Amino acid sequence: MIRVSISALLLSVLCVTQLWSAESTRQILTPKPPAEARVNGPTIYGARPGHQFIYRIPCTGERPVRFAAQGLPASLHLDPLTGIITGHAPDKTGTYAVTLQASNSNGRSSRLFRIVVGDTLALTPPMGWNDWYSYYEQVTDKVMRQAADRMISSGMADFGYQYVNVDGGWQVNTNGKDPEVGGEPRDPQGNIRPNRRFPDMQALAAYIHNKGLKAGLYTSPGPVDCADSTGSYQHEEADARTFAAWGFDFLKYDWCSYTTVAPAKPTLADMRKPYDLMGGILKKQDRDIVFNLCQYGMGDVWTWGADAGGNAWRTTGDLGMTKDDRLPAFYNIGITNAALSSYAGPGHWNDPDYLLIGNVGDAFKWEQSQERLPTSLTPDEQYSYVSMWSLMAAPLFFAGDMTALDDFTLGLLCNSEVIDVDQDALGWQARVIRRSPDELILEKPLEDGSVAVGLFNLTGSSRKMTASLTDLGLSGGQKLRDLWRQKEIGEVTGSFSHEVTRHGVILVRFSPMRIGR
Repeated sequence: MIRVSISALLLSVLCVTQLWSAESTRQILTPKPPAEARVNGPTIYGARPGHQFIYRIPCTGERPVRFAAQGLPASLHLDPLTGIITGHAPDKTGTYAVTLQASNSNGRSSRLFRIVVGDTLALTPPMGWNDWYSYYEQVTDKVMRQAADRMISSGMADFGYQYVNVDGGWQVNTNGKDPEVGGEPRDPQGNIRPNRRFPDMQALAAYIHNKGLKAGLYTSPGPVDCADSTGSYQHEEADARTFAAWGFDFLKYDWCSYTTVAPAKPTLADMRKPYDLMGGILKKQDRDIVFNLCQYGMGDVWTWGADAGGNAWRTTGDLGMTKDDRLPAFYNIGITNAALSSYAGPGHWNDPDYLLIGNVGDAFKWEQSQERLPTSLTPDEQYSYVSMWSLMAAPLFFAGDMTALDDFTLGLLCNSEVIDVDQDALGWQARVIRRSPDELILEKPLEDGSVAVGLFNLTGSSRKMTASLTDLGLSGGQKLRDLWRQKEIGEVTGSFSHEVTRHGVILVRFSPMRIGR
């Protein structure tokens, strides 16, 4: 009897200890931003000559904040109270060096911001929110407006999140029996119609723009999209003009039903055809529209996506439809994407799909239960996920429920030093230093001469991981900074070792030590 009680007690203590350990790993590593005004975001930005320009200066700190910009081209105007820059890009191509400034009662800061007027958009990976994995085809105008509101109120916009993107479900559904989504897909002139859940697309885009954010849209080169809503097949010119007239700044172009149009065994030319077509059309519009190729890596899209006018291209299938095996699905998607580092750069990015953290819908069960539930990923896995995407210079699109953001998820999304790795102006995707069934090490050179390194433990237990300076191509003494905790952690001259939790990561920046003063 006593043995049973002691065993039960030990089991109880063990369970409590395990629970405490699990909960303790859900700690928010990202420090709260300081009270003084601090400008965040990219240091470089691409725009086409004479096109409409909108940019909200990302800035943390206690409000109110007052903004200024030295060297701002005359065709642009800064609202000093909101930090929103509007107007038109200069007609003359070239680089315009601007110093963005922000001040409040606690302090002030500034940040270099180079506006590069030319032919290339998305000089850093796009950042924002996409509705698909939270709402699927149930998305509405109200959902999108709430997301824009929440991007501001949550502080995400203060760290550089810009795009509020509606995915499939805004068009008329060709098989829709519900009068809200069914009906005539086009007007008598052939212009695409939104369904009744989106009464005024131009007003929706304007609502998003009024907050200093950008609006994104979705369609397919096929007759319909993946949810049987109207696609752009044989209406590409008209649809591109309509999207531009409505005021959208981003287009996701999803292969979907183009399978029914392309040959049964499409050649590379067949795979390229719809993207070459739409890419050329978008460039002719009097509006900057970032072009996202969504065709799941077919035909090695990373080798030709930029030539087709793409600014980013999916390198794999949908992450939300990828089953876990030994590791959660994002690892397999990320490791596949990591091997393609030589194909990424300013204006053309490898896209491994969205950040499925926070509360998301289950793609496999959505038809039965339209619930958005907390991610099944452990806290350590979520830190690994965001670290991997940032090192890979991937577009950072959150896909969880914007109305259910918690402090832990915001800590993952809103760490300025981690985002700076993703948004670095040099535009290099991290290269694989070491990959085995047990570990992955990624290294990303940064514009200032420092190097960001991620040590990922792929095993089911904690392990010590080591990276030598020789492995990383570094020499001399190096200072180390923990990017998630935003603090210096020491100096190294030979190698760096650290205990890494199961499925966890250590994300550090190596900077050369200066000798003397």
